[in-house]
Amino acid sequence: MRCPYCQSEDTQVKDSRPAEDGAAIRRRRVCPDCGGRFTTFERVQLRDLVVVKKSGRKVPFSRDKLLRSMEIAVRKRNVDPERIDRAVTGIVRQLESSGETEVPSGEIGRLVMEALKSLDDVAYVRFASVYRNFREAKDFHDVLGELKGDEDLE
Repeated sequence: MRCPYCQSEDTQVKDSRPAEDGAAIRRRRVCPDCGGRFTTFERVQLRDLVVVKKSGRKVPFSRDKLLRSMEIAVRKRNVDPERIDRAVTGIVRQLESSGETEVPSGEIGRLVMEALKSLDDVAYVRFASVYRNFREAKDFHDVLGELKGDEDLE
C-alpha cells in the first residue's frame, strides 16, 4: 500500500481488526520512510460494477460516492454514522448479488431512498428532492404524503 504522505511503496501493517460487522478489515499502517500513520479498509468485492447514467454514459461504481451522497442527506441529523455505513454496505451487497455488472443509476437511487426512509425522514426528503428533481413546493408535499401514508400502514 502506497503511503499517502510521501508516496513510498513500502508501508507496514501495525494493527488489523474486523470492521462493519465483519464485512471489512480495518488496518492501521505506518510508513517506515516518513513515519506517517494512516488507516485502510479492505472489503470483498464480488464484481466490478458499472453505473449506467440516464444519458447512457457508463461510469465505474464508487462506494465512496454512494456513502458521500447519503452523508450529505443526513448532514446535521442525529443519525449514527455506523448505521449509514451499514446501509451503504447493504446497498452494495444487493447490487453485487443481483448478478448484473451494469446497474442503472435509477436503481441505485431507489435503493438509497429505501435505506434513507428507514434511517431518517428528513434525510429521505432531502435525497428525494434531488433524486426526483423537485421543481416546486407541491413535489415536497407529495413526498411528505408518501411518508404519512407509510405511517398509516404501521
